[in-house]
Amino acid sequence: MSMRAVSTRPYVAGPNGKATYHTVTALKRWSCDDKDLPPVSDIKAIHVFDFDNTLFASPLPNKQIWNSQTIGQLASPDMFASGGWWHDASILSATGEGIDKEEKRAWDGWWNEHIVSLVELSMQQKDAISVLLTGRGESNFSDLIKRIARSKKLDFDMVCLKPATGPAGQRFRSTMDFKQELLKDIVYTYKDAEEIRVYEDRVKHTKGFRDFFFDFNRDLMAANNQSSRKPIIAEVIQVAENATQLDPVEEIAVIQKIINQHNTLIKAGSAPPGATPWQIKKTVFYTGYMIPNNMTEKLASLVNLPNNGPKEDIRYLANSILITPKPCPKSILDKVGGIGAKVRWRVTGVACFENKLWAARVEPVPKSAKFYSENPTPTVVLAHRKNGRPADAARINNWHPVLDSQAFEFESVVGEKQMLRIEEETSGESEYESYFPNKGHRGNRRSHEPHDRHENNHRPQHGNGRGRDDRQNGYRGGNTNRGRGGNRNASYNTRGGQRGGYRGERGGGGRGRGRGGGGGGGAGGAPSQYRSLDDPNHGQSHDGPDAFY
Repeated sequence: MSMRAVSTRPYVAGPNGKATYHTVTALKRWSCDDKDLPPVSDIKAIHVFDFDNTLFASPLPNKQIWNSQTIGQLASPDMFASGGWWHDASILSATGEGIDKEEKRAWDGWWNEHIVSLVELSMQQKDAISVLLTGRGESNFSDLIKRIARSKKLDFDMVCLKPATGPAGQRFRSTMDFKQELLKDIVYTYKDAEEIRVYEDRVKHTKGFRDFFFDFNRDLMAANNQSSRKPIIAEVIQVAENATQLDPVEEIAVIQKIINQHNTLIKAGSAPPGATPWQIKKTVFYTGYMIPNNMTEKLASLVNLPNNGPKEDIRYLANSILITPKPCPKSILDKVGGIGAKVRWRVTGVACFENKLWAARVEPVPKSAKFYSENPTPTVVLAHRKNGRPADAARINNWHPVLDSQAFEFESVVGEKQMLRIEEETSGESEYESYFPNKGHRGNRRSHEPHDRHENNHRPQHGNGRGRDDRQNGYRGGNTNRGRGGNRNASYNTRGGQRGGYRGERGGGGRGRGRGGGGGGGAGGAPSQYRSLDDPNHGQSHDGPDAFY
């Protein structure tokens, strides 16, 4: 199916129905830069570079922080009064350590250096025109994107962002609509150009450009030389996506600030009609003793897989010792010392349950140290198959002792495995009620809140008796920070740490920013997980305790 969004013929505007004039003066109106364009006769090649995650490693919403529904919400231009993730300049400004620091060092480490080198070659090519093209809104982003490009000493002939209306009054239904309309004007204006190269990271847009130029050349050939423009050699280069993320604390702070501004406009009566007041809430999947990343590899080495069994469906964990599933009542949290309390453990045994789950038994160091766990035995789930559940660890009865060399000792920190979500601000909602995203069951939440059950099932000398939940009900409001995504103790994460982001999952690394790797200008790469600036992906949530245990 063709991805062509606009007609390949010159745009017709005005009451007389005449085609727009294709001159460098008219073309210049598309650019945010007040720079004279080269004469038509000088140009033989056109080079077009997409900005986000093609040239520049723009941050994406962090899937380790937000649940999948919120990821989709953030992409929507209608989420906040200021727009969504791709429409509010404060998010792009927060890249790295913020614009004040990053501009001075030209956002070092945030570029696709291979594409940068191609831009520099284009700048030196006398018969080529270079164009920076992005679907970000002209009114919000033109100054910021020009500052980013100039910090790297990238001098484009045209810097083109999506305007509210085109120079000839064009209205754009989508980013692709805008980009194809602009490319058509460029190609018709520089009628002597023999080739055009477009660098793009999104598979959908790559196909859209290829379809457009195929139809463009076909229509020119069908015109039987009635046009002054001859068919053009068009090459659309699929660039490997370069996914990055903001610092998690900074990301939450930026979104919280946007929410505060949004809610303030609603209270003042200045927001668009029907605007919803938002607040950040958290979903707690479990509370546990979180194990540091540098210990997970050692613990994972205790997994003894059968030689003749499948290994490709094994998921390694080794990241926590369960205290309670879901949120932990205040009485129990107080007994374990609260969030951030440290407990040291020693591995005393290992077990395999039905060849689908592997676990390690642990004991506190010293043995007299108080702890709490809803599992009969404090356990580290080391790994499981797709058909295994971490909760099955409670069913293990037979443990095998470990060698002294495998009796690893390690320190853990009390924390929560949680994700954040953005929901409508709700008056009269208790903190415990706010943990549950399903509004339809709000009336039943209070009866399901943890209480003093199983009092006699745990050893009191280890502090395992459950106490009353002393939390106070009351209105929480939406203008405070609700916590952090992932584990509340940032250094005690799931095995492997953060991996990639919303537009693709690349693997971590890079200046401590949670960045994905990748980049480069070759074909291929993982398919993009998001659609476009105006085509958000409202995915269905697949969040659950077993997915994040």
